Amino acid sequence: MKHPRIDPPKFGKTAQRLLYWLAGLVMLSAANACLALDFAADFVHDQTGFPLDFQHGTLKCESCHLQGVFAGTPRECDQCHSHTGRIRASSTPDQHILVTGDCEYCHTPNAWTPVIRVDHIAVVGPCQYCHNGVTATGKNPGHIKSGDDCDDCHRSFTWRGAVFDHANVTGNCFSCHNGNIAEGMNRGHIRSTNDCEDCHGTYSWTPITRLNHNAVFGNCQSCHNGVVAEGKNPLHIASPNNCALCHGTHAWLPASFEHRSPAFPGEHRRNLDCSDCHIGNSKQVAWTNAAYQPDCAGCHAGDFKSGPHKKHENPDAQYSVSELRDCSGSCHIYTDSSLTTIKERRNREHRVSDGEF
Repeated sequence: MKHPRIDPPKFGKTAQRLLYWLAGLVMLSAANACLALDFAADFVHDQTGFPLDFQHGTLKCESCHLQGVFAGTPRECDQCHSHTGRIRASSTPDQHILVTGDCEYCHTPNAWTPVIRVDHIAVVGPCQYCHNGVTATGKNPGHIKSGDDCDDCHRSFTWRGAVFDHANVTGNCFSCHNGNIAEGMNRGHIRSTNDCEDCHGTYSWTPITRLNHNAVFGNCQSCHNGVVAEGKNPLHIASPNNCALCHGTHAWLPASFEHRSPAFPGEHRRNLDCSDCHIGNSKQVAWTNAAYQPDCAGCHAGDFKSGPHKKHENPDAQYSVSELRDCSGSCHIYTDSSLTTIKERRNREHRVSDGEF
């Protein structure tokens, strides 16, 4: 028995193409469904290099493989956990610290919280953005005065073991180096002000880079005693221990000696060298006319001229060196040899400060 022939409906070319496309789509979907069933049954996800640990293992395949597309599925955290990506999984909240997109530096696939570690490699921005006392631990109330650039002194592993950088510290040395916050002056330190920077550098207490005597208390010999600091050497002239009488604070040498001995005839107008009087580098003065020491004539007897030094008239006579051995004394002219009536008075005609006699 022959079946009656049924001719297919006649469609236009456009309708036929549409039907063919729909039929192909149905067949492809069926093939993908069958493939997905076989894939799910035998496939080990670890082989992709992306193991389904913790929370990832509880998700349905289509949560990540949208529309059954497996190729090109993102592997990096921020490619899925973002507001703009194709998958748009849970992403960083607005209050999250500034970081790179490498979530695994701080988080695990188990849960976003608690954060088991903070790897500072993934953090963007300076330390104080987080370590402000709100987001993360900041400077405690006992912290020294400093800038907010934590990494000037601290490392990202721990606060302790700071490598100290004085460049960004505010305040003077003693604000920290007071024996409480940081090491201060030890008991053997010389008496001084608390301005450490007058003598010390910021790298180490020793060696002392300079010594500012304005910061030191007491007199010179309290330090320059040969123990604390250099004192008088064995060849030093006999003198008291008041170094400042002769020396300045810059160096032991151009010394400016001030004679305090009653035998010294006073300060001369011309600056004398020590060797002008102390011949042979001896502390004992070698008087050229020892009979007249310690008066002016002890050195200047050879300079004496009798002519101008009239003693009396009727008859005229002159003073001798012995009589005027102290050139700065009285030198009167008398009317006669009786020396009873003074004709002319002359007091302190010569002075050691005069330019010439």
